[in-house]
Amino acid sequence: MKKLFFYLTAIALLFTACEGDDYLAGQKSGGSGGKGEMPEAVSGRVVIAYVTYYGKAIPDASYLTHINYAFAEPYMENGIYKGVGLQGSESRFQQIVDLKKKHPNLKIGISFTNAKEDSRGGCFSQLAKSADYRRAFAEDCRAFLQKWGIDGVDMDWEFPGLSWSGDANAYDRAVDVQNHVLLMMQLRETLGSRYLLTYAGYCFDKTAVAGGHQYIDIAAVAPYVDFVNIMTYDLDAGDEGGDHQSALESPKAYSDCKRAVQTYLNAGMPANKLVLGIPFYGRISFGASPLSINYKDILKLDSQSYKIDNWDEAASVPYVTYNGKYYCGYDNAESIAAKGEWLLNTGMKGMMFWDYDGDDESGTLRNACWQATMKK
Repeated sequence: MKKLFFYLTAIALLFTACEGDDYLAGQKSGGSGGKGEMPEAVSGRVVIAYVTYYGKAIPDASYLTHINYAFAEPYMENGIYKGVGLQGSESRFQQIVDLKKKHPNLKIGISFTNAKEDSRGGCFSQLAKSADYRRAFAEDCRAFLQKWGIDGVDMDWEFPGLSWSGDANAYDRAVDVQNHVLLMMQLRETLGSRYLLTYAGYCFDKTAVAGGHQYIDIAAVAPYVDFVNIMTYDLDAGDEGGDHQSALESPKAYSDCKRAVQTYLNAGMPANKLVLGIPFYGRISFGASPLSINYKDILKLDSQSYKIDNWDEAASVPYVTYNGKYYCGYDNAESIAAKGEWLLNTGMKGMMFWDYDGDDESGTLRNACWQATMKK
């Protein structure tokens, strides 16, 4: 039961991290990050950056095949679907879209979230109950892509059958999981083959609970999606015993990269539709301040009290200690290389990371993701 609390709390942090977590702020990126030694892109492989509406950096698209812009959301008011809209300013989004002018092969997707579950009520759960609303939402998504000249939709319903606000209108365990499948099916029908359709997944398949089910039915949505961005991070935290948040393999943690990916393979999702998630931050805790720390700020920690780049050989990840005690787990270039070697041998599609602003000015992590994914 204790582990159950840990992972439910971890998933909840996937939402709060988006707007209120410690790794929110960013700076203008700079430096070459080894760009001159980058391998060429390999057809079919992807390196995807999540870029936030509240971030400050303008991405160096030389390291990327895709950007998912976070976030937009559907709006419901008194149970009536009202359309979609960007979070944050259009000017920020325009800056990201303009990257396609210099990088015409770059794919940009818009990530739709229900994280706010705002006062207009219900968001995905209420929307997905209506065939008319599912169709209207899909048509609005297509119109949004056409208006901005971008390439796809990334669905971040985290997750069917769950609510972090406690709003009874925000989830329905009896029908959410199946309605999510219907929503994805409608999106694929409306978007056709011209546009990408992806989703952000976690380390669980459809799960039976009191009153119905939770999470995403992996097998049922597999035919409709181009690939899945697996959030293989926030899988544990230092304040709950020092288990790593994104270990390649760690029996102590409630999940790890290998087990999460195996969940998708067991459900029938092809390996070449799987994208591994890399955190550009360290997870310190799930409930106590501070919650997390950007990679670039890990590098600036006081060396008198903190020691970075401790290495767990079994888990293939680094960690930070504070006065000799475990402080946080994170990823560095070495762990990204290890994950890259494993995922390529598994036949996976590539890597994504949350989020771009967490990297240092030299682009250490984004360069590592490219190197690991495009290795011949």
